[in-house]
Amino acid sequence: MAAHILVVCIWFVAVVPAANAASARPVAAEKGMVVTAQHLASQVGVDILRRGGNAIDAAVAVGYALAVVYPAAGNLGGGGFMTVRFADGRKTFLDFRERAPQAARRDMYLDKEGAVVKGLSTTGWLAVGVPGTVSGLEFARKKYGTMTRAMLIQPAIKLAEDGFTLEQGDVDMLASATEDFKRFPATGKIFLSKGQPFVAGQRLTQPDLADTLRLIRKLGADGFYRGKTAAAIVRAVRAGGGIIDQEDLHRYKTHELSPLECDYRGYHVISAPPPSSGGVAICEMLNILEGYPLRDLGWGSAQALHYEIEAMRHAYVDRNSLLGDPDFSSIPVRRLIDKTYAAKIRDTIKPDKAGFSVDIKPGVAPHEGSNTTHFSIIDNAGNAVSMTYTLNDWFGAKVVASGTGVLMNDEMDDFTPNPGAIDTSGSIQGDANAVAPGKAPRSSMSPTIITKEGKPVLILGTPGGSRIITTVLQAILNVVDFRMNVQEAVDAPRIHNQWLPDVTKIEPYALSPDTRRILEGMGYRFEDSEPANHVAAIMVGAPSLGGTPIARNRFYGANDPRTGTGLALGY
Repeated sequence: MAAHILVVCIWFVAVVPAANAASARPVAAEKGMVVTAQHLASQVGVDILRRGGNAIDAAVAVGYALAVVYPAAGNLGGGGFMTVRFADGRKTFLDFRERAPQAARRDMYLDKEGAVVKGLSTTGWLAVGVPGTVSGLEFARKKYGTMTRAMLIQPAIKLAEDGFTLEQGDVDMLASATEDFKRFPATGKIFLSKGQPFVAGQRLTQPDLADTLRLIRKLGADGFYRGKTAAAIVRAVRAGGGIIDQEDLHRYKTHELSPLECDYRGYHVISAPPPSSGGVAICEMLNILEGYPLRDLGWGSAQALHYEIEAMRHAYVDRNSLLGDPDFSSIPVRRLIDKTYAAKIRDTIKPDKAGFSVDIKPGVAPHEGSNTTHFSIIDNAGNAVSMTYTLNDWFGAKVVASGTGVLMNDEMDDFTPNPGAIDTSGSIQGDANAVAPGKAPRSSMSPTIITKEGKPVLILGTPGGSRIITTVLQAILNVVDFRMNVQEAVDAPRIHNQWLPDVTKIEPYALSPDTRRILEGMGYRFEDSEPANHVAAIMVGAPSLGGTPIARNRFYGANDPRTGTGLALGY
């Protein structure tokens, strides 16, 4: 089936002229577009669209397929968010984020002295939150899809049963966790080849995962949260010192919420509400930056970068200190995304001097207080899906329940184990995100859709832990303020500041030597960035805002080249 999909889909791929030689051309198509972090998953999504499925159908099929072909982050044992904007203008947001088991306790990752025990919340069964992916995909399919579960899950079953040939990007990802795979025999049995790392050209088959997918095909979410699969997970949890029980799995439910919305320079932003911190922080930063003439200052100029860094710094103090699960904490969302609040923050930003993070405190005026995968899809009717889901770290907690083939998340690490402590992304978090039974950990995932005059113009998102938010922000600025085409906007070098530590991370070529000297003279400190995010973006109408469509093509896909995987594919 995979070979058939490949031939049919590539026949319809078109390209458009690049705006400049620095970026490849966006992929153009007339009737639909899918951008994911793994080429086989993109092919699965486009095939569903070609067969008459809508964007939600394609998202469900891609979600299941990525669990097979992108095991570092694609998953059944994790959770995530889906932002949907329907062709008729309706909008919704699905929260299928992992949740803390009922036996979770506030101090469960601390030693007797109150210090965080290294590794306890990141590796092994105690790190695992109750997974939500299967619930989320089945909720989306039943309420908003048009195709049967069997049609949408069959491509994933086939890829798991028959296997797929590993390319260099696939084996590089697997190799990054070799030592962890060796620690856990049930995991190493799947992701090592006779105890050694796979090499390009070998075939990865996952028969246990295929059987788990068949149970879901037959029983829906009950095929995962009840019966054989659930029993295997609970047995492994108990043997491994974890705390998830059968009741935790039985009670898991997807939450449907209203998206978080704001406006920026005449464009309407639809993004993730709490328990994601992403939409709030993105809107807060956009509101701050709307008061500056970024286009006139120019991309990469010292002055524009100064304002961008300060907006990041101020938004992250609120994000790190005030945001969490709204079912457990009172979160001042409306205040944080109000434009008058942003104006007060602008008043504190000096035009020629860096701020100091230690001087910016939550609750003091003017403030009120890792690794994932993303895909973007739009169908012929104009239904758009932006979905981000995750195991947290690459390959999650590195554990698999024997016989299931399902990698489990280490999402409990996204809670605040000890307020004031630094988490794995370098963030210092507040009490709103403390561990509690049944609570969803705060997330940075920011699946986002942007519209203009009631029509979608940009669908985007990315993995990257706390860097998700600033990556989405910069892609929006690149498109709206700096008029880049969608591929240029994805390719452009990025920066990241998250309040604390008080340093700005930079990718190669993000700063020219003279720009760096100017900013350092203003008081900024810089360090090299962490490994790159993978942005998946789709522009609607033309390759750039205000640009000219190419022939009859309406959709322009951009796959981030940084990770060496992924594919933008249309028809």
